[in-house]
Amino acid sequence: MPDPDSSAADGSFSAQEREAMKDRAKELKTEAKRASAAQKAAADAADVSAKIAAMPEGDRQMAERLHSLVAEVAPDLAPKLYYGQPGYARDGKVVCFFRSGQMDKQRYSTFGFSPHAELDTSDGLWPTSYALHNATEKAWDQLAELIARAATGPSDS
Repeated sequence: MPDPDSSAADGSFSAQEREAMKDRAKELKTEAKRASAAQKAAADAADVSAKIAAMPEGDRQMAERLHSLVAEVAPDLAPKLYYGQPGYARDGKVVCFFRSGQMDKQRYSTFGFSPHAELDTSDGLWPTSYALHNATEKAWDQLAELIARAATGPSDS
């Protein structure tokens, strides 16, 4: 009886060869997914940077500072446009975002949190957005704390 693991005399592949080809096909699919995910993440980051660069003076500086702040205190959050404005996502879902007041024709800009931020507190009252206008260092520190909490998930403060 011929060995099922060796190549057949008729030129067909052995069971081991077929299994190796299946494994390689899986590897190639996984690599392609990783590459496309990395490309998408890079494109999302570039879109956010371009949006920030296009903002009017004042809002651009705030957005740049927020962008740096998020990268510092919540490096796991990925930049991603959210309703055409800079947002920061965990597992593809936006957790927090910036809205340019000047672009929205409002008197102040806004930094907000989506339901995915899970800033819920036991007393039933938690932040969903903040007005930003001439923020002080104390305000930036408070934002840093909120962003860090939002990035880590549920809280019971």
